[in-house]
Amino acid sequence: MSDTPKQQPRLKDRLETICIEMIDKGILFSEAVAQFEKCFIAEVVKRNDGNLMRAASRLGIHRNTLAKRMNHYKAKPARR
Repeated sequence: MSDTPKQQPRLKDRLETICIEMIDKGILFSEAVAQFEKCFIAEVVKRNDGNLMRAASRLGIHRNTLAKRMNHYKAKPARR
């Protein structure tokens, strides 16, 4: 038995595995993109304590664009 810690799969490998699972389940490309965007935005907003200006800057998009996308996904700014 080895004392070396088990190494996590690389991000690229994990993403490829998720893509394969989604394709196998018949998820459409548009659904996959929308789900990724919703999750990504929610996490960035959360990490910025609901501050849309900072979150938008971190995402590289305008604050109004972020607000529109959050409205589209019916997401509310979450605070930690």
